[in-house]
Amino acid sequence: MKAMHHTAISTFDMDRLIKFYCDLLGFEVESEFEWPVGLEVSDKIVGLKDSASKVAMLKLGDFRLELFQYSSPEPKPGDPNRPVCDHGVTHLAFTVEDIQAEYDRLVKAGMSFHCPPQNIGAIVTYGRDPDGNVLELMQIT
Repeated sequence: MKAMHHTAISTFDMDRLIKFYCDLLGFEVESEFEWPVGLEVSDKIVGLKDSASKVAMLKLGDFRLELFQYSSPEPKPGDPNRPVCDHGVTHLAFTVEDIQAEYDRLVKAGMSFHCPPQNIGAIVTYGRDPDGNVLELMQIT
């Protein structure tokens, strides 16, 4: 292994998540594409039959976030309040320079947080994107 390249999120509203991650968090759209139902190589890679999806790769520094909006097979909705103790990816962490300023800016923009920033050696807080995915803001002290 050399490095982590990206993580991916499946969403029901691609445009909404692109707007959130780009406009509020500073990501840039690196690429966008889609594949139609019947593309065998895509089905093999994702492990689904008759898959079809829009895809956007977003970039922030050296990190990439891949967004999928599947139209086939029909996705099951996620729980926007999924507890972080449930199995699976629990959160994405972002380092920030001034956590209070970022917290205030994002709250003003409508982002929900579990609590204000807390000092636990680093200053951290968890918030949620529009789909309920948990994002950690971290100011290393």
